[in-house]
Amino acid sequence: MSIATRATGLLSSASRPGGSAPDRRLSTPERILYAAAARIVASGTANLSMQDVADAAGVSKGLIHYHFHDKETLLTRLIEWMTHESVDREAATLARSTPKTAVDDLWMWVAGEIDRGHLRVLNELAQERGPLISDAIRRSAQARREAAMVTVDRLFALLELRPRVPVQLLADVIVAFIDGLAIHASIAPQANHRVAFDVLWLSLLSLAE
Repeated sequence: MSIATRATGLLSSASRPGGSAPDRRLSTPERILYAAAARIVASGTANLSMQDVADAAGVSKGLIHYHFHDKETLLTRLIEWMTHESVDREAATLARSTPKTAVDDLWMWVAGEIDRGHLRVLNELAQERGPLISDAIRRSAQARREAAMVTVDRLFALLELRPRVPVQLLADVIVAFIDGLAIHASIAPQANHRVAFDVLWLSLLSLAE
């Protein structure tokens, strides 16, 4: 099992801007991943240094290199972890939804992802160069697209509707919209993003038989 997978449940509650220091019960690699995510959320990818991550994780810079070799490897594992967490949370979102609560449940998931800041981090890392990071970003995009397809299918089924547009296209729209919302939320945190979300889903649900 990868570090990204094992970190999922342990880090989700702590990994948000302004959060407290990493839980000491986490393994060293998990603490490093948490710290890297927190530093990027706070200061951006361009300003990330291995020393900053080491300070945030409470470890030596040499220990980071021991577990992750170099910055590119660390960022690659970070992409895997953040993607895995987000996809898992999305999969669980509609598991217990009813037709009456489905759209609200979906919004709660989107709002949580925006609050964590990890989607904005994934967008930032998509601009990074390096074969490992580029491959990880492509896998991340595919995983998120597939998760969105499942979400669309589930939501339309709950509402007893059938989309007239291919689910793949709707999934692409949803992923792009959520990424845009995450970026806009970092620029205008006081904006009412729920309104934009409702407009999107009203539009998508109108494309139904």
